[in-house]
Amino acid sequence: MEKEFKPDAIIIGSGLAGLVAAMEITNAGKKVMLVDQETEQNIGGQAFWSFGGLFLINSPQQRRMGIKDSYELALQDWMGTAGFDRKEDYWPRKWAEAYLKFAAGEKYEYISKMGIKLMFMVGWAERGDGNASGHGNSVPRFHVSWGTGTGVIKPFVQKAYEAKEKGLLQMKFRHRVTGLIRENDTIVGIQGDILEDDDKDRGVVTNRNVIDQFEYKADQIVIATGGIGANHDLVRKNWPQRLGSPPKNIVCGVPAYVDGKMIGIAESSGAHIINRDRMWHYTEGLQNWDPIWPNHGIRILPGPSSIWLDALGNRLPAPLYPGFDTLGTLKYIQDTGYDYSWFILTQKIIKKEFALSGSEQNPDITNKDYILFLKRIFGKKAPGPVEAFKEHGKDFIVSDHLEELVQKMNQLSGDHLLDYNEVKALIEARDRELDNKFSKDTQINYLRSTRSYLGDKLGRVAKPHKILDPENGPLIAVRLNILTRKTLGGIETNLNGQVLQEDGNILKGLYAAGEVTGFGGGGMHGYRALEGTFLGGCIFSGMKVGKHIGSL
Repeated sequence: MEKEFKPDAIIIGSGLAGLVAAMEITNAGKKVMLVDQETEQNIGGQAFWSFGGLFLINSPQQRRMGIKDSYELALQDWMGTAGFDRKEDYWPRKWAEAYLKFAAGEKYEYISKMGIKLMFMVGWAERGDGNASGHGNSVPRFHVSWGTGTGVIKPFVQKAYEAKEKGLLQMKFRHRVTGLIRENDTIVGIQGDILEDDDKDRGVVTNRNVIDQFEYKADQIVIATGGIGANHDLVRKNWPQRLGSPPKNIVCGVPAYVDGKMIGIAESSGAHIINRDRMWHYTEGLQNWDPIWPNHGIRILPGPSSIWLDALGNRLPAPLYPGFDTLGTLKYIQDTGYDYSWFILTQKIIKKEFALSGSEQNPDITNKDYILFLKRIFGKKAPGPVEAFKEHGKDFIVSDHLEELVQKMNQLSGDHLLDYNEVKALIEARDRELDNKFSKDTQINYLRSTRSYLGDKLGRVAKPHKILDPENGPLIAVRLNILTRKTLGGIETNLNGQVLQEDGNILKGLYAAGEVTGFGGGGMHGYRALEGTFLGGCIFSGMKVGKHIGSL
């Protein structure tokens, strides 16, 4: 049977982008071979581990929440965020414009037909730099899938197995591609190593024992293998000077298989790689007390109330508040000469505002448990995984007294940079600003303003209160680490997902989709992202590639 299977297309990578492309190609009646270096347990890739955020424009959920959004407003936000300024940004800009039209139009129907359900509250991620035409979302656009990342990948995984049953798709796991076969200026196949099988759980590092080699050919080859987030040597090599010095200490937000090797393999076969220095890393990373992959990091998805201090005890300047400007904050932190920072907050804040990225950190949403979700909104404690981190996490400190809190912060860092009296004076100054209904403190003014949005008032932003009032305690300090996540540059493609060479000509037979393309074209986000755009970028780019190949 295997010898008789002659694929029209080979897709490298069984993550979200690869699965979407496979679905579109097999929907057209064509045959697909899906290969992946990992085990079948890892089908769906790193999207499985995500919070499930999807960027939509003028959705029914937004309208029900009283949010007025439009393509024009989203375009303003995207272009102010992306900052396209390079000759190589021609195709990334085209991809950005096309994606925004998708997000404002077909996307909602597309995911709804796949059975993906969205939660009623719309989150306000990446709130920006305080400038209407600059970086950030002007309105909430972060739609969480009911089921988190597992709910996003599930229908596409099901479609893959349905296509397999019909004889239209063949899956080959433990097949590591080491080269592309090029003949007469056309990519015609793949070659590589067959790895020994492994029964480890999803996300756990698998063996790299080679037991055989393989070679397969097809008219169309699709690369959908993700970015470089787990390859910290490559992250540091490509680190841009505009973000300061590369951090010495990093926690890893993606499984070890996100190694970026196919980017180099594609380049050696003639693909043009652009925007290598554009990347997306978070500043609110935690060391996972119960890790799955090496150096496993979890990101706090913070509300805007915590006091943010750098390693020296200085309050971060406006508008570098939690959830506002990820890369602006990253640059500020790296410029201090230290690669960590601190949140100081209260139990009232952590209960209302802390969520953790990852499907496994949100059992209520992942498992579609309504009762557990209501406890998240109306309960007296933070969600269970957050409370578990507070109790077991190395980066959490809890105390009823600020002096003891600062002492333990110094012990944890080992740098002993924080002065108790200075930290106390800083927080007291902030607290005094709450004595009136008006204030000169920008963060406090923002907290009062944003609670006029029902979604923030219900489930995201705590009522402004004094940090040092014992009634709001205990006090909590969280050490924040730099956490690797997304690649915003990569393989350059046209709007069909066809890979381009350095001279701008198509590299015949080769396509790319997902994070390996910077989620489209070689970097459709530009320098920064608006959040909720990564899964959507995988879906959109996979769809574009799949529909084009299906039409041939």
